[in-house]
Order: sequence, then structure tokens, then C-alpha cells
Amino acid sequence: MSTQLEARVAVESEGYGRDEGFHETLRVRVREHLASHGPVRGLPAIFLKTALLFLWLAASYGLLVFAAQNAWQAVPLAVSLALAIGGIGFNVQHDGSHGSFSTRPAVNRWMARSLDLLGGSSFVWQRKHNVLHHTWPNLEGVDDDIDTGTLARLSPEQPRRFYHRYQHLYMWPLYCFLAIKWQLVDDFATLLRGNMSGRPFPRPRGIELVVFLGGKLTFFGLAFVVPLLFHSFWNVLGIYLLVSAVAGIILSVVFQLAHCVPEAETGRALGSWATRQVQSSVDFARGNRLLGWYVGGLNLQIEHHLFPQVCHLHYPGMAPVVEATCREFGVRYTSHPSFRAAVAAHFHQLRALGRAD
Repeated sequence: MSTQLEARVAVESEGYGRDEGFHETLRVRVREHLASHGPVRGLPAIFLKTALLFLWLAASYGLLVFAAQNAWQAVPLAVSLALAIGGIGFNVQHDGSHGSFSTRPAVNRWMARSLDLLGGSSFVWQRKHNVLHHTWPNLEGVDDDIDTGTLARLSPEQPRRFYHRYQHLYMWPLYCFLAIKWQLVDDFATLLRGNMSGRPFPRPRGIELVVFLGGKLTFFGLAFVVPLLFHSFWNVLGIYLLVSAVAGIILSVVFQLAHCVPEAETGRALGSWATRQVQSSVDFARGNRLLGWYVGGLNLQIEHHLFPQVCHLHYPGMAPVVEATCREFGVRYTSHPSFRAAVAAHFHQLRALGRAD
């Protein structure tokens, strides 16, 4: 079953309401906009961008493993490698997973599987992100992205623990462990449990199992085995922790700024599907072209949630069309003016949810 079909079946089964023409009007207007701005996916610019990102990754890794001789050389190269990992995740893996990278399904699958090279699992991600998060964003008990166990309170519907009062302080350093947790714990735990957010999770078979196991082995080989041929164990471990920490906080913060802020809708009053996508997401720094290039358009989260199968290179041009239509239909559209403002909003959300209700 395709991701699109899974999402549609899920929406219908959960009883999203009608939106009285909002979604259809959006689709028509965005289609008209895209008609004069090149193909929806498979743009030459996305292939050039991908080549540059993988060149960045390969150069950072090669210099770090085969050329760096001391900390002054290794630390900046480790940070560069972490930034390249984040860039590939945001731009290549993410678009490939949504089928918005290329017009060819096989190309999309291989771009999505770049996550396996980075230590994650494209199989787990596709169901966690494309199905659960994109179908029910910010819905407690379903959207796995807001489920941290008891570590943090990211929704008013989650129980409050006494230590959540300090989550606006302790969560920032804990974000550094996201990548490590994905690579070493979460993917394996999900497959062993056979469920995610209380829903059955199909275990990979055939080629998907080969990709899962092969990806993990390749990652561990690149992260540990090859470096250990040239460097001491403690140096390799230290660099792995540094790269993972930088990548973890980059990935965590970018995704949290779009959904874990005061303006993002939570709760179980779903309304219509399109309205939920808009009001549970928040754009930020729309005018920052460098940031937008690096995060693969994820600072335009509203546009992404409404049209995930459109290449992210189109999002800046789509944003005014989407915003104008939302205003016309009375759907709340929120955009923070800068990255700094979005970070401050996330800080305030963490602090507010950590306090007694």
C-alpha cells in the first residue's frame, strides 16, 4: 500500500470533517501557480543540490578520517560532517521519502534510503513520519513525534511530572542525543515491539529487511570500523559523539520549531484535514534564503504539510498563495519572522507546558 493511500485511508477512518471548499480551493490555486513554475518534482536544481550535499558529506568524512591529525583539525571537520548529515536529511532523504524528489519512484526510494547510510531506517521513518505525523500532526497518542515517554511534556493532554517544570532548560542538551537514540535504540526497539504509538507496526521483509540490516552495518562500518584503522578508540568514540550531538540538535530544533510552539494547534478536535495541517504547523524565517536552502524548505512547514509531494524548491513561491487562501477562509496561518523568534517561541512553549495547568 502506498504512503498516499495509507494516509487517505487513515484520514477517512479517523473521521476528519469537511472543510467547505478550503482544501479544494488551495489545490486549484497552487496547481495554477505551479503550472508556470516548472515541474512539480524532478527539477534539475534538486539534483545539483543533492550532488553538492553528498560532495560536502564525502569531503568532510574523508578529511576527518584520513587527514585530520589533531583536535584543531578534527573538531571543525566533525561539525562540518554533522551539518552535511543534517542537510542530506532535510533535503534528500525527506523529499525522497515523500516522493517529491523525482518523477521516478525508484529514484525517490533510493533518495529516501540515504537515511540508512546515515544510521537511521528509511523503513521506520516512512511510517513514523509520512503516515502517523503527516496524517495526525500534534495528536496525542498517535503522532509519535510528540511522544518522549515521560521525559518531556509536549502536549497539554500529556500528564505533567514535577520535573517538567525545568524542561525548557534540560531539553536543549538532551536534543543532542536524538541521532544516537535513532541509530542505536529506536529503530531496533520499534521492530522488536512491533508497534508504534500503540498501533501495529509491520516488520520489514525481503528487500526492506536487507536495506535495514545493510544500512545499519554500513553505518557502523563507516562510523567505527574504518576510523579505527587510523585512530585510537577514544578519539573515534569522541568524534562520533560530537558528530551525533551536533546533528541531533540540528534535526531536533528544526522539527520542533514547526510544531512545538504556542501557536501550533494540539488536542483532539480535528476539524478538517487541511485545516489541521495549517493550524498545527508554523512557518519561520520565510525570507531567510540561506536557512531555507539548508533545511530543505522545512521552515515552510505549512506548505509542506499541505503539499508533501511537491518538491521543497517550490515552497517559497507557494507560501503567499497558501497564506492568502487561509486568510480568505478564516484559517489561522502563523509564521515567525525569524529563526531566533521561532527558537524563543519553542522555549516559551516548553516552559508553559512544564508549569502546573
